[in-house]
Amino acid sequence: MERRSFLKKAGAGAAAGAALGLAACGKSEQQAAPAAPAVQTGLPSIQWRMTSSFPKSVDTLFGSAEMLANRLREITDGKFDIRIFPAGEIVPGLQALDAVQQGTVEMCHTCSYYYVGKDKTFAFGTAVPFGLNARQMDAWIIAGGGQELLDEFYSNYNIYSFLGGNTGVQMGGWYRKQINSLEDIKGLKIRIAGIAGEVLARMGAIPQQLAGPDVYPALEKGTIDAAEWVAPYDDEKLGFHKVAPNYYAPGWWEPGPVVHFYVNKTEWDKLPKEYQAAFRTASREAHILMTASYDHKNPQALARLLSQGVKLQTFSNEIMKRGYEVSQELYAEEAAKNPAWAKIYAEFEKYRKSQNAWFSVAEGSYDRFMQSIR
Repeated sequence: MERRSFLKKAGAGAAAGAALGLAACGKSEQQAAPAAPAVQTGLPSIQWRMTSSFPKSVDTLFGSAEMLANRLREITDGKFDIRIFPAGEIVPGLQALDAVQQGTVEMCHTCSYYYVGKDKTFAFGTAVPFGLNARQMDAWIIAGGGQELLDEFYSNYNIYSFLGGNTGVQMGGWYRKQINSLEDIKGLKIRIAGIAGEVLARMGAIPQQLAGPDVYPALEKGTIDAAEWVAPYDDEKLGFHKVAPNYYAPGWWEPGPVVHFYVNKTEWDKLPKEYQAAFRTASREAHILMTASYDHKNPQALARLLSQGVKLQTFSNEIMKRGYEVSQELYAEEAAKNPAWAKIYAEFEKYRKSQNAWFSVAEGSYDRFMQSIR
């Protein structure tokens, strides 16, 4: 009975994976998903540990990992079990990659750009300023050769990568005072990290790297002037609107940030092929669920925030244009000294230009009209 049940569920999972265009780890995501695996008797019971870069309180981000684990247990009749540990329980959130690379845990759920201190090339796995939006990132990674480029880079760190969610375009953060010009950027103490922090620093800001629990008190006391986080649903939970009423859009440094499942290569290679197929299916479902969840929750949260007196603002063209110029300067400098960055950036930039040209035709014209009748 157990074998028949597993066969039925594995077949259903693989069929779902085929519909979603699943990719083999380290292979082109353009390839068709494999057929339902031939289930063998005596498949082992496997227990993995996954460390997350997120706390349980950020339920949509953390929930993607829970979705993966639950679907794997369902597909495999509980034989492939992954236990999830929130940030800080095994290692701090920003050390999740190191834990997988070193074999402390079998896998993690994290954002690639958290590790730009190791190599700025990590940014491409999640987001770069003025890069691709969520749908465009999916297109690049799944169908445009991005997976192969990323996996070649990640192989240096003993990991395989799988899509594990996307928040969609993020907001530009919370500001105690309005930011209308480039002069207002100068001296601005803002909680932001990574490449975005470096871009803003070149524009005159003073980036601050603060852990989540430290952001609200710093903003409340005026230790910092502004803070970026994610988007309305997550931001509302942290209460930033109570101490910084100006809410800016867009988060041009995170137009479509991807979240990843990283798996230790040695552990992955030891898995039976049936479990590898089940993992690909479950991870892709979790990826899709996160984006849909944010698209569902953010409009409702924004409406609640606006009803409480939040002032919705947009960055001026002057600020956006200068941010873009500084970003391009930084990218060119990095390409001149970092071969890994140069290789991915060349392909990424060509893809971005072709995607933006297409999106401006149909979707852009449609969105502009819909905004005019709102």
